[in-house]
Amino acid sequence: MNKIFEQLKNKLIVSCQAEGESPFNSPIGVTMMANAAKLGGAAGIRSEGIAKTKMIIDEVKLPTIGLVKSYFEDGFVRITGTYKEVEDLIAIECAIIAIDGTFRLREKLSGPEFIKSIKDKFNCIIMADISTVDDGLACFEAGADCLSTTLSGYTLETEKSKTNKPDFKLVEELSSKVSIPVFAEGRINTPNDASEIMKLGAWGVIAGTAITRPNIVTQWYVDAINEIARLNDIR
Repeated sequence: MNKIFEQLKNKLIVSCQAEGESPFNSPIGVTMMANAAKLGGAAGIRSEGIAKTKMIIDEVKLPTIGLVKSYFEDGFVRITGTYKEVEDLIAIECAIIAIDGTFRLREKLSGPEFIKSIKDKFNCIIMADISTVDDGLACFEAGADCLSTTLSGYTLETEKSKTNKPDFKLVEELSSKVSIPVFAEGRINTPNDASEIMKLGAWGVIAGTAITRPNIVTQWYVDAINEIARLNDIR
């Protein structure tokens, strides 16, 4: 465990995920993303889905954080919410398994309770994906091996405070309160965002959209240009 975290300390992890109509939405597609990230200097990969993650592990040869994405009844995303999903991720030899660490129930357990039960049942390294300081502290006490601020802004509790910038405060608070690595993730869309959040105590940075989702990045440019065009028309 310590060896893996040392490999990721002060490094970039790239989240290689594709959904829906993305042309990269296949094991081959996300593995191409991961290989490109490796060429650019990424120290690790984060990936969703068993088949996709397995191909990345087999071919890219970087520490890989695996997860299975589903949804809670309220429509918000859930990260690895069943024992079966945990077993499947262990079977493909993920270096780290990401688990939803919020207090929402799955397997009749809250995130921290679920993490504790996984640590009791399985020999695996767990990254708790959290949304608040309270989530993070509870997951730390439950035995999570590291934390990631993945879900800040993506839960009912936090969506109203979501901005287009990373949750700098959450990273800073957690880094000062727990003795396990805290990874910064979520809306880290520029190199400056990454450097600023590292100054606040992040163990490493996980970035995805701005690197591996060209359709979304293209839309950012289109929206900006369209706004200027709209203002010019008004004038």
